Amino acid sequence: MFSENPLWFYLVLVNLYVFFLMYYDKRQAVKKGQRISEKNLLFMGIVGGGFGGLLAQRLFHHKTRKKKFYLCFLIGVAVNLLLIIYYH
Repeated sequence: MFSENPLWFYLVLVNLYVFFLMYYDKRQAVKKGQRISEKNLLFMGIVGGGFGGLLAQRLFHHKTRKKKFYLCFLIGVAVNLLLIIYYH
């Protein structure tokens, strides 16, 4: 699957990356440690990490009050779907 179409590899990788960034940022927030910048989280969500971001919001209850995160993650989901449709 990944060897036939590198798009799948990219989509899985970017979504896992955003998921774990959100997990790490939540953990750092609780421990009052160094956080991940919002710009980085938002950018990664827009470039295809929407599914990972939305899942992390639900599981970790992180960045749920900030509408811009939900919106950027939805845009990321749309990017995923457009890439799949265009390159399939």
